[in-house]
Amino acid sequence: MKAVRTDRELECPGIDVGLLAKGVDLVTLPDGLPETELIEAVADADLLLMCYTPITARVIDAAPKLKGIVKYGVGIDAIDIPAAMRRGVPVVNVPEYAEETVAEGAFALMIALAKRLPAITQAMSRDGWIWPEQRWLGRDISGATLGLVGCGKIGRSMARMAGQGFHARVLGFDPCVDAATMHAAGIEKVDDLQAMLRTCDFVSIHCVLNDNTRGLIGQAELACLKPSAIIVNVSRGALIEETALIEAIVAGRIGGVGLDVYSVEPLAKSGHPMSALFGRDNVILFPHLTFFTHEAMRRLEEDTLARCFEILDGRPVTVRSFDPRLRAQTAGVLFS
Repeated sequence: MKAVRTDRELECPGIDVGLLAKGVDLVTLPDGLPETELIEAVADADLLLMCYTPITARVIDAAPKLKGIVKYGVGIDAIDIPAAMRRGVPVVNVPEYAEETVAEGAFALMIALAKRLPAITQAMSRDGWIWPEQRWLGRDISGATLGLVGCGKIGRSMARMAGQGFHARVLGFDPCVDAATMHAAGIEKVDDLQAMLRTCDFVSIHCVLNDNTRGLIGQAELACLKPSAIIVNVSRGALIEETALIEAIVAGRIGGVGLDVYSVEPLAKSGHPMSALFGRDNVILFPHLTFFTHEAMRRLEEDTLARCFEILDGRPVTVRSFDPRLRAQTAGVLFS
C-alpha cells in the first residue's frame, strides 16, 4: 500500500513512523507543490494525507486506487468533498486534538496585545529601558467585554478563560449555537453581529470557513469597533476581509490585531497582501502555530494514525466532526 502525505514542513514523525511500521510505502511532499506533481504522486496511492495543500477534483480523479483522504487537522475547506463523494472516497479530519490548545493561543494573543507586550518589548530591545509614560498604558481584561464570533468548543473554551478566569463579560454571536448552550458556557448570546461589535473591547473569531462565513468581518463590521478594540483570529484568514483590516490598522481605527491565520499562507515580509502589517507594535503575526504544542501534536498523531489504519484495513473510517460537509457522506464512514 502507498500513502502520500503533503505539507511535510509540518513535522509529524509519529504519523510517518506509524505508517512505515505498518509496511506502507510513504511519500512525503512539500507545501506549495504544483497540482500536476501532486496528481503524478497520487496516481497509485491508496491513502492521501493533507493539511494545507488543496485537494481538487482533478487530484481525486487522478487516483483510481484511493481509499480515503485524511486531513491531519481540522479545517476541510481545501478538499473538494463533493468530488470525493462522487468517487466514494471517504474524507475525515481530526477535530478534537487542539480545542483547548488553540483557545490558549487565542488568549495569549489577546493578553499580549492588551498588555502592550509587542510595543514594550520592541522599545526595551531598542532603548534598554522605558518609563511609565501614557503611550505604554496597557488594558485590563477583567471588567472588559469580549465578543466571540463563533461559539463552538474552542470559542467556549475561550469564554471560560476570559470569563471565569479573568472576570470579563463575554458576548457571543453564533447562529448555530442556542442561548442555553451559550449561557452554560458563561456567554451572553447576541443575534446582531454589528451590535455586538460596538460594545466589545476585544473580539476573538472562532468560526469554520464556508460560503456563509467568508468575509464575515468586513469593512462595515470593522467600522463598528471602538478605536481601542483588539481583534484576534486563530480560525481562518478568509473570515476577515483582510484588505479592510489592513486599512483599519494603518489608519488607527482599531487598537490592534493578533493573527495566526491568513488567506494566503505562508506570509512574506514583502510582496504579500498582508506585508504592510509587519513591524507594527500593535500587531502580532503568528505563523499558524497556535495548535503546535507537544500535547496537541501527540493527540493529532495518534488520532490521525487511527483513521489511517481504519482506511487501510478496509474498515469504515470514524468521523467525529459534526461539520455537515463531512456528515453528508454515505460511503465508507462511521459517525460517532
